[in-house]
Amino acid sequence: MSSADRKHLSLTLNGKTITLLSQPSAPLVDVLRDEAGVKGPRIGCRNGDCGACTVLIDDEPYKSCIVACARADGREVETLDGLAKDTLSAVQEAFWSHNAFQCGYCMSGHILCLVALFRQQDKVTRQDIDDAIAGNLCRCTGYQNIVNAALSLIDR
Repeated sequence: MSSADRKHLSLTLNGKTITLLSQPSAPLVDVLRDEAGVKGPRIGCRNGDCGACTVLIDDEPYKSCIVACARADGREVETLDGLAKDTLSAVQEAFWSHNAFQCGYCMSGHILCLVALFRQQDKVTRQDIDDAIAGNLCRCTGYQNIVNAALSLIDR
């Protein structure tokens, strides 16, 4: 790729405004990991099936392996790296308390989808939780502890 193919991309990443020089069609996951240095979005399937690369763009979950980085220009992007400031977020704490991960590879996608759900809805049901994590694959846990972690947040 020549430098002529690259364009400036300005976004707010985990609360900080940054500018990157990237090919507009490059997958957002690659730009975030390789150019911005965040490692929360994981590279899994590269075709939008597994959810390991999930990020929030303006508080909506997106699978960043199938989103061109140009779509993030001028927008707010949040990754697992920026979720916890000085302490774990409520969803991260629930995952920890309920042993909702084993290898941790899928954790970023599950956590960010649940963060989006709890930010967007005041009343969350079991079906809402199932729907929110439906696009995220986990090979280790069988999902029960992930669901239990999310359910524990309903009564707070």
